[in-house]
Amino acid sequence: MSDQYFAHTLPGQPPADWQPLEQHLKETAEKAKEFASLFGAGDWGYQAGLWHDIGKYSIAFQSMIKIAAGIDASINNYTPKVNHSTAGAQWAIEKFDKAGRIFSYLIAGHHAGLPDWLPDETGNAALLVRLKEISHLEEARKAKIPANILENDLPKERPPKRADPAMWIRMLFSCLVDADFLDTESFMDKKTFILRGNYQPIAELLESFTQFMADRYPTKPDDTPVNHIRTNILRRCVEKAADAPGAFTLSVPTGGGKTLSSMAFALHHAIHHKKRRIIYVIPYISIIEQTADQFQKIFGDAVIEHHANLDPAEENEEYTKRRLACENWDAPIIVTTAVQFFESLFASRTSRCRKLHNIVNSVVVLDEAQLLPPEFLNPILRTLDELRKHYGVTLLLSTATQPALLPQKSPSFTFEGLSNTREIIENPDDLNKQLKRVQVQILKPLDEPVEWEELRDKLVEHASVLCVVNRRDDCRKLWQLMPEGTFHLSALMCGAHRSNVIAAIKKNLKEGVPTRVISTQLVEAGVDLDFPVVYRALCGLDSVAQAAGRCNREGLLKQGDVFVFRPRTEPPVGHLRQAAGIGKRLLQKESDDLIAPQSFTEFFRELYWLQGENLDRHGILKDLAPDGEFRFSFRTAARKFKIIDDSRQASVIVAYGAGADLIAELERREPDRYLMRRLQRYIVNLPRYLHDKLVSEGSIRLIHEGIYIQGHSAMYDEQIGFSPDRSAVYQPDDLIV
Repeated sequence: MSDQYFAHTLPGQPPADWQPLEQHLKETAEKAKEFASLFGAGDWGYQAGLWHDIGKYSIAFQSMIKIAAGIDASINNYTPKVNHSTAGAQWAIEKFDKAGRIFSYLIAGHHAGLPDWLPDETGNAALLVRLKEISHLEEARKAKIPANILENDLPKERPPKRADPAMWIRMLFSCLVDADFLDTESFMDKKTFILRGNYQPIAELLESFTQFMADRYPTKPDDTPVNHIRTNILRRCVEKAADAPGAFTLSVPTGGGKTLSSMAFALHHAIHHKKRRIIYVIPYISIIEQTADQFQKIFGDAVIEHHANLDPAEENEEYTKRRLACENWDAPIIVTTAVQFFESLFASRTSRCRKLHNIVNSVVVLDEAQLLPPEFLNPILRTLDELRKHYGVTLLLSTATQPALLPQKSPSFTFEGLSNTREIIENPDDLNKQLKRVQVQILKPLDEPVEWEELRDKLVEHASVLCVVNRRDDCRKLWQLMPEGTFHLSALMCGAHRSNVIAAIKKNLKEGVPTRVISTQLVEAGVDLDFPVVYRALCGLDSVAQAAGRCNREGLLKQGDVFVFRPRTEPPVGHLRQAAGIGKRLLQKESDDLIAPQSFTEFFRELYWLQGENLDRHGILKDLAPDGEFRFSFRTAARKFKIIDDSRQASVIVAYGAGADLIAELERREPDRYLMRRLQRYIVNLPRYLHDKLVSEGSIRLIHEGIYIQGHSAMYDEQIGFSPDRSAVYQPDDLIV
């Protein structure tokens, strides 16, 4: 047994049933090669897999697993954890010098995550430091490592010309960590492993989609004009799907059926060009469930919904299969959030990175692409361009307010944007005129603020009306002035609460029941509401257009009315206030259509010009810039790339509906991943300063490490959500949605 080396043990089983180390290295190498071959780097994937665990040949590691398995209690100097990833990283440098640094990042980080080359201010374990700890390689070399493991030539494959090396390394890292996870799982947990995969091919999914559309939207001679237009948009998307892969835009006004039409394009394009999967990226968690539910009605369990608020009703085989697919996106259709998608593309942690290789050769649909945060826009666009150019990804930017991400020029400003895009709609301006169902009007001169009481008096003149404001505290103040029965919507309501309220609003509108709603902008994207009248607080022109999309959506009225007003409160400092300033200027122009397409060109050009260098505010491109020496700051870039800044907010679990029973369960036992996922639907995020204040007062209780619950039932109101103090003063920058 002394010359046997093992990668993994099995509880209660003798060494004869353990996984030999050489077997694990070769099987991981084969899987990594399979994944990396899709972007022309199969030999790099194979080599990384072959070397990733050679540190396990050390006496210390073999002793550790034998003692842990109860095989040899006589071994001295037992260590519960042995560094087994540094040896392979050091061997790569010894074999290939500077080029070996590529393997070093992958191997050194395959458990702890991609490291920085140099130490940063947090003192993280930088790759340069770890490579100097030569004792790890020396220990491994004392073993009889097979020559066919150690002695290999540098792969002849090279990244494509002008490809970003940092992105290429991250893709290789994804291949390695997913291969390692899967091979380990196939040995240690065969029951779970066999649940993976086995999904319908995309060709069958297209059949399901075609049948669904025929059943739900049959062609009828008495169809509304809006439905005729939607049918033409769908037809055009199917026709353009045969075009060569690349980047496409779908410029369709809100209410034009973008969701189903973009899916039609994605399905037909994937079949025509042999794409592996469709990834549908949605801007807000508040709308992802609606879209995922619609797709699941069409495609069944081929759709994987991946975001923080996944809510399994029970733990069963089907849920386990979905959970496993979330880990590495190994399913034909993924519905995810912009936060999950883009933070994964810049992540360093293995759990987030392992899915990246499954983006290769896919169709990525960016729904409401104009909502990407400006402070990360340059890194995002650079990465999207990399995916398009070098990883076989077809991009579809679906939005009512193009050209949000297209190149823009003015005498004083150039915005590179996403180049070489092709528009699916033949004449977007004509389409905009055909789908024009509302008239945008200014309630009173935008230099004159409207008082809440004055606005209330206007709103109550309408039996059914939606009013969208910029801040949560504005929403609450105005709602409190409204007649009884008015609905309230904001992110101070947990996800389950918002879903129930939106369902009640839809039911009322469908049945013709008078319905008044006061909401933050969470209602503006992907929530299919149809009001005869909408009021919108002054904001960016794109948000005005989104609000207008909730007015006369089905075109059943001759004209819907949208009124823009200026509240006494200002939008938060930063790009939202800048957008409102530009919007104010453009809305004051003389025009028959204040939200015509040409206005958005001017709006976004000026908005991005105001951002300047803030389009990469955190310097992420600098952290990942090639320098010829492969010195990258992967972990630093990942730490900076946070679309939602966790440091400025903290969560509390609320006792709304089933949340009360789940809190009771949480108080009885330790949390596990399944209970916490169920609780996600009952979480409210608060500004950090307010969260800390309520904790100090005892109004919020710490129940487990990092897990807080509301202190008493009065803190959560069945109409307006989390409400510890109706008179609380909120910092405006924290209360946007």
